[in-house]
Amino acid sequence: MEKITSFTIDHLKLQPGIYVSRKDPVGDCVVTTFDLRMTSPNEEPVMNTAEVHTIEHLAATYLRNDPQYKDKTLYFGPMGCRTGFYLLLTGDYESKDIVGLVTALFEFIRDYKDEVPGASPKDCGNYLDMNLGMANYLAKKYLDQVLYQIDDSRLVYPQ
Repeated sequence: MEKITSFTIDHLKLQPGIYVSRKDPVGDCVVTTFDLRMTSPNEEPVMNTAEVHTIEHLAATYLRNDPQYKDKTLYFGPMGCRTGFYLLLTGDYESKDIVGLVTALFEFIRDYKDEVPGASPKDCGNYLDMNLGMANYLAKKYLDQVLYQIDDSRLVYPQ
């Protein structure tokens, strides 16, 4: 079998950032998949499922309520390796195009202190697996260490 594109990225060189993972034509539009890498693969500890789950709930809620991106957001969810998230948007984008969106998203997560949306037995299949404090912490870390001073080295996959 052919190796899929995401497995051809050198994860020994990959650092936290915002990367275009792929672009797929769907009908008459393009779907852009972004790699929102929050931790350095194989160097830092991965995120635990509780904070990943919390970030997923908060981000999906935020994105689907954002006036500019709510109708363009197809999916936000975790990577299996727990080093980041995938964001799928309709439209042909580059990483630099969504820095503002991703920064606002993670500021929202950093500052969020209320009940996590959808964290109830009626709304979620694993509602007890949440950790808002760690989600706040990881969002702040991503903002401070990556997003607030992001440059091209964190916007294009390493060669």
